[in-house]
Amino acid sequence: MVLLLPIGVLAVEAFRATDPTTFEESWSTDSLAAVTEGASARAYVGSLQLSAITAVLGTVLGLALAVAVLRAERGRLLRRLVLTASGVLANFGGIPLAFAFIATIGSNAGVVTGLLTNTLGLGLGGFSLYSMAGLALVYLYFLIPLMVLTITPALEALRPQWREASDNLGASAWQYWRYVGGPVLLPPVLGAMMLLFASAFAAYATAKALVGSTLPLVTLQIADALSSNVVVGSENLGTALALGMVVVVGLVMAFYAWVQRRTQRWLA
Repeated sequence: MVLLLPIGVLAVEAFRATDPTTFEESWSTDSLAAVTEGASARAYVGSLQLSAITAVLGTVLGLALAVAVLRAERGRLLRRLVLTASGVLANFGGIPLAFAFIATIGSNAGVVTGLLTNTLGLGLGGFSLYSMAGLALVYLYFLIPLMVLTITPALEALRPQWREASDNLGASAWQYWRYVGGPVLLPPVLGAMMLLFASAFAAYATAKALVGSTLPLVTLQIADALSSNVVVGSENLGTALALGMVVVVGLVMAFYAWVQRRTQRWLA
């Protein structure tokens, strides 16, 4: 009920419209049609691009970090430290995370920015924390640890006997990863990437605190539509935007669940 009731409310309210003059409500598909054009469409494109880029980068960097930690000699303590830190950092977001980055590399108040500019006479090379690239950097701060937590069980499920059998049969390292390790890891890696995509797509507080409404993101547009200083009836547009997000995230998580079912026999 907690999951389905809000979705049902969104599905109903997205098909309603409020007359700005008479304040009368009626059934309409205008809000759904508005989602596919203008600023709303640009917001969806911006959110999808940001989520895709950060999901791919988070997957690559998180996978590399997890592999490095698991391969480290006498790395049991290091592995426990990394996994513990990842569990904390994967849940570190919102306004505190935005403030931490502003205080570190912000254009005006950043400690590192001030050190590079005033002490070393250097700059950030045109990089701005308040841009799409800056927001992607902030998202990676919690997406990489999330990837480490998600992919580590799959990496640990790669049995040493498979590599030994591959070596005994004369296969090279590339052949092992091409025909054994790669096919086994591909489903959980894709599933983890989908999880990262959904997390970035649904993130709101960090983007709101960092860039406000200057970037075209669907979560920020929903907040603007539902705020108190909007035109009468625009809350229906916000509802339609939210329903679209539910559909996108639902498709992503359905694919994630399907991939996870295919990998259960390897994780056992």
